Amino acid sequence: MASVKQKSKVSRVMHEHKEGKLTSGSGKKVKSRKQAIAIAMSESGQSRKKRGGSRSKAGSSRSTPKRAS
Repeated sequence: MASVKQKSKVSRVMHEHKEGKLTSGSGKKVKSRKQAIAIAMSESGQSRKKRGGSRSKAGSSRSTPKRAS
């Protein structure tokens, strides 16, 4: 759960992005919303939640057969 301070930091960064004033570490303006979110999470000390559930690959649930000795 994010603290009040973290939420205000994210809000400030996203507001900067909306105004077109947010810059990355290299000094270039940030155009991507995803990049702005990543910067906001980084500055506030949060980790970004991954979307979606656990996707299983086809055949990954199969176990390897044991050989008889």
